[in-house]
Amino acid sequence: MTQPQSHSQPADTQWPRWEVFKQDAQGRPHQAVGSVHAGDPQHALLTARNVFVRRPAAVSLWCVLESDILTATPEELTTNPALLGTPGEAGTYHVGVKRTNKRSMTFVDLSGTVQATGPGDALRQAQVMHPEVLAWMVFPETVVVRTDEDPGTVESWFAPAKDKTYKQQQHYGVIGRHVGELKRAGLMPGRAPSEDSA
Repeated sequence: MTQPQSHSQPADTQWPRWEVFKQDAQGRPHQAVGSVHAGDPQHALLTARNVFVRRPAAVSLWCVLESDILTATPEELTTNPALLGTPGEAGTYHVGVKRTNKRSMTFVDLSGTVQATGPGDALRQAQVMHPEVLAWMVFPETVVVRTDEDPGTVESWFAPAKDKTYKQQQHYGVIGRHVGELKRAGLMPGRAPSEDSA
């Protein structure tokens, strides 16, 4: 005899989702580069490093629980202005803005901080500061989990990726050497050095 089947939704068994922010070099803004699922803050940082810093350069990683981030597009604020009243803790809030859809990934640049009475107030200030953008993102400073900034941590977390080999379609290269540089040097298969590179 068959048992009756339940049509209820299965329980969500995934770890919480964390948004990952990567800083490519000192003086550059942190950018939202994607997300990871992790059980705790340190797990989130380690997973973020494995996913987002295996090849590209980086000097800092931040992780923020998705539930601690308030985002909105201009259209969402038009249809739901109550977002500007979202309550929360007063303090320092990071402001992120998405300016373009041209990249294949959803990059959001962190553009600075504001003092706000809560996430809704921070979102309102972000809207005033950056009126012509595709989306805003705000989150409190207190929820950021970050890598240490001391040179030893930066070296141990990020420097090893510089010497890793990686596979392109026709060639194994080293991080930091652009394919154009390899072509001009005649290091790509089937390519000879050009006369202007001699």
